[in-house]
Amino acid sequence: MAAVVLSELPEELQQRVQATRERVAALHAELTRYELVVWTAGNVSERVPGSRPGDGLPELFVIKPSGVSYDELTPEAMVVCTLDGNKIDDGTPDALKPSSDTAAAAYVYAHMPEVGGVVHTHSTYATAWAARQEPIPCVLTMMADEYGGEIPIGPFAIIGDDSIGRGIVETLQGSRSRAVLMANHGPFTIGKDARDAVKAAVMCEEVARTVHIARQLGDPVPIAQHHIDSLFDRYQNVYGQGTTDQEKTQ
Repeated sequence: MAAVVLSELPEELQQRVQATRERVAALHAELTRYELVVWTAGNVSERVPGSRPGDGLPELFVIKPSGVSYDELTPEAMVVCTLDGNKIDDGTPDALKPSSDTAAAAYVYAHMPEVGGVVHTHSTYATAWAARQEPIPCVLTMMADEYGGEIPIGPFAIIGDDSIGRGIVETLQGSRSRAVLMANHGPFTIGKDARDAVKAAVMCEEVARTVHIARQLGDPVPIAQHHIDSLFDRYQNVYGQGTTDQEKTQ
């Protein structure tokens, strides 16, 4: 298959690619701000909005380059790939290879069309749960709000191909959770866009830490399923500035 050349795509799509690069580059600062990564580990990616099968345009996503320091992540350094995981000809230097998690992210985007952003970190507490291959139980209202239940464990998978992506999809399809702890590896989160997935990663580390501390004090008490359902529904559909409780019932 011939390589996709960015400069040959419609101007509107080129503009969407540039806007996505700017968002993804900026969001990497949130990973360091919340101490979710060290050195060059971890990455944020986002689906370029607007291109879908059948419109004749390639489906694209933007992801962090491999092994590049966080303080060097400019929009121009972000790598643009197709959903088969191949880098497009976008004018960036050939040396800027995409993240080693590119195949995993590509698989998620290809098999979960509702997902617009994927984030991977090695945040300390969430990765500690992954090392134990133990899901984080839903013992906090924050978890019920954000994940609708426990944060599950995904299968062990070797990095480099789409095995991790397959594990993410198999674990999260049909689940309300937007986070998965890949066994002996660390957390991956998904969202409607990259910012949403970053939020899920930040919250994942927070609840992983809190539940770990709770265990040092005793046995955390699970939340009843009907309360989890109620909390999740309200947080996802009512909470925030978009709709008031009164408007939601009218």
